Amino acid sequence: MRQKITAILLLGVLALCSGFSFAQDSWPNRAITMVVPFPPGGVADAVARPVAEAMSRSLGQPVIVENKSGAGGGVGMAAVAKSKPDGYTILMALSSISIIPEADKIVGREQSFQLSQLKPVARFTADPTVLIVRVDSPWKDYKSFVTAMRANPGKYNFGSSGNYGTMHVPMEMLKSQEKFYMVHVPYTGAGPAIVGLLGGQVDAIATGPSSIVQQIKAGKVRALAHWGDGRLASMPDVPSLKEMGVKIEFAQWAGLFVPSETPEAITNKLREAAKLAANDERVRAVIAGAGSPIQYMDAPEFKVYWDKESTRMSDVVKKIGKVE
Repeated sequence: MRQKITAILLLGVLALCSGFSFAQDSWPNRAITMVVPFPPGGVADAVARPVAEAMSRSLGQPVIVENKSGAGGGVGMAAVAKSKPDGYTILMALSSISIIPEADKIVGREQSFQLSQLKPVARFTADPTVLIVRVDSPWKDYKSFVTAMRANPGKYNFGSSGNYGTMHVPMEMLKSQEKFYMVHVPYTGAGPAIVGLLGGQVDAIATGPSSIVQQIKAGKVRALAHWGDGRLASMPDVPSLKEMGVKIEFAQWAGLFVPSETPEAITNKLREAAKLAANDERVRAVIAGAGSPIQYMDAPEFKVYWDKESTRMSDVVKKIGKVE
């Protein structure tokens, strides 16, 4: 009897293993949801849509972009971090993913997710944020902007995608370095913040090139400086802060993540699809046209980059401290 029970249990285990293996082998057999943790109109959304379309073609199943905004990206990121690790829910995140867990601790709230709950699949872009004002503003260059901020503490404001997001942190770094004060106005994403700038609700923003380059070309806004190293191909006349002696840098990168327990077989299929998307001429043209050329990293290289970036950003957020 014992031998029969053992045999039955063993067959059950083998059946489960076989079924699990088959599930991975047949993946994907239905639509995949790519969560963008911000509203439409921002950098993550601009990267996600052409990438999702290309991945749909290579995977043979629809990859559907779902905008799930809130808490500077924390709502959507947490939703994916806590989702079933079966490859059917993936995340297109920005560099704020490295910031939010530390920010949660600083403001004394329960952490919405931990970095260990997610693992990187691929990085697609990595662009410095750009300091933007309306074209009818009195500031024609970076020097005049900083002079006005120092002379009028609290008179002017800046918009962001939310507290500790990728539009907020670089401005806090700049305020600290250049010793001026502006009022922070958090929105739910880059798109609403840009609308706020165009509508005159805020005086400046710091955002990625892809979310603002069309407004620059239309003559509605002016770029004063960027947080990178060297000149940008899409904005060759815009100086970097570094070349003006302001020694701060901030990159707003976009990368693909999955829950950390996602099986390697599925992760590898996503890696392959992501690489094909990054090398797809249509994807490259769309993203480059938006001002953000592809700067692809596969999972191993991206993991090293992300670990280093997360440590650096944690230190930056600690220095910023608690904000309301």
